[in-house]
Amino acid sequence: MNTQDAELVVKLVADDVSAFDALYWKYHQAVYRNIFKFIKEPIATEDILQEVFARLWEKRKDINAGQSVAGWLFVISFNLSVDYTRKKLREHTFHKELYNLSIETSNWEDNPGAYEEQYRLLEDALSQLSPKKQKIVTLCKLEGKTYDEVAEELKISRNTVKEHLSIAMSRINEYIQKNKEHKYVLLLLLLMKN
Repeated sequence: MNTQDAELVVKLVADDVSAFDALYWKYHQAVYRNIFKFIKEPIATEDILQEVFARLWEKRKDINAGQSVAGWLFVISFNLSVDYTRKKLREHTFHKELYNLSIETSNWEDNPGAYEEQYRLLEDALSQLSPKKQKIVTLCKLEGKTYDEVAEELKISRNTVKEHLSIAMSRINEYIQKNKEHKYVLLLLLLMKN
């Protein structure tokens, strides 16, 4: 858990707008990239990005400072992206199979426990990794940093970052496959693979 983020979350919960601004500027580009990888539409991506941060402000009292705010933002952006995709796919009957898969995720807003379940599954999958692999997945997938940025930050080669990430994603995939009763995580996994 990032100590600076934890401090910002404590301030955010106390209605500190400057803490919200700091989290926005720290994570908005990574969240944008994660949404865009999934839906591939710049205007819709912007709309979903704004909704993600609106939710962060609206739900600030429910956020635990001990949780990864990057992970929280990732899961919320994933859910909103799935919801957008589900609505869009409804218009295209030739995508019935993907629609049937995504419809299972449609009730996430009506079921507050669904977000927690997704978040726990992601956290559980990450906790199975070595600390270095956890860090690399967090930096690359949740914070949206490039291989080069991560390599520089961790003082390792770009190829080492790529290799660790590949192994980590494979292990996360295996973990999620073992938890197939959580069908909505199949889409979460697809998003993380990009």
